[in-house]
Amino acid sequence: MVMMPLNLRMLSPGGGGIIYNFDFGLTPYFSYSTSFVPQTGQTDYLGRPFAPLTGKQLEAGLKYKVPNRDILLTAAAFHIEENHYLIADSVHTDYSADAGRVKSQGFEVAANANITKDLRVIASYSFTDVRFANSNNTNTVFCPETGKACSPTVTRSEQGKFVPYVPRNMFSVFADYKLPKKLVRGLGINWGMRYIGFTYADDVESYKVPSYVLFDVGAHYDFGDQFPILRGLRAQLAMSNITNKYYETSCSRGGCYLGQGRRVYGNLTYNW
Repeated sequence: MVMMPLNLRMLSPGGGGIIYNFDFGLTPYFSYSTSFVPQTGQTDYLGRPFAPLTGKQLEAGLKYKVPNRDILLTAAAFHIEENHYLIADSVHTDYSADAGRVKSQGFEVAANANITKDLRVIASYSFTDVRFANSNNTNTVFCPETGKACSPTVTRSEQGKFVPYVPRNMFSVFADYKLPKKLVRGLGINWGMRYIGFTYADDVESYKVPSYVLFDVGAHYDFGDQFPILRGLRAQLAMSNITNKYYETSCSRGGCYLGQGRRVYGNLTYNW
């Protein structure tokens, strides 16, 4: 086993990273960074400015390029802490509130592979746990049927609760296959699936927005494979959410947002 030279690089102010390159295609890495973002132009309902958003992030991962194959595998884990994280003020409409410290941690794995010269597959999965780690805020639990506080009134603390609108689990897979030339030159088809896990509608987990799965299909045609004079001309046709699934992308105390229904679209491009 031969290890390639160490690559040490500086990242954002207050951070750095380290990468090892091995001759058999494996690249482990580690990085640390800090952040400082002024939250200008925003005030709470009393007109007081917010403190800057500060944070720190740790990330470690692996990248593996399979020797002599067009296959890339990646995996990464992260831990992020942010102070003075802003959320919507549930009491005072159109204002934000300081939720204190928010902690995010999770991991992601992905694969990008040309299985054969005609078949390409891309897949990824991520797990993200984002919670209020140090918050003194409380809020009343609301009933999704009415969008108002439940009766009798129940009050919960944000502490330890999930940050709203962030799915814990996401998965996607996409495959593209170019048909053999003996059948038809230049024609390819593809298929995809997207899974988005549940989220919460507010900062005290009053309502869980359901997870959903969407399916997509498409086709493309490279004119140049059949007609050399048209090399560079490509047509694409796609259909997203082919089952026309009804789903909610997110919800809040004011209501829910519906996702895009079945959609058909196409384009014609020319590259030279």
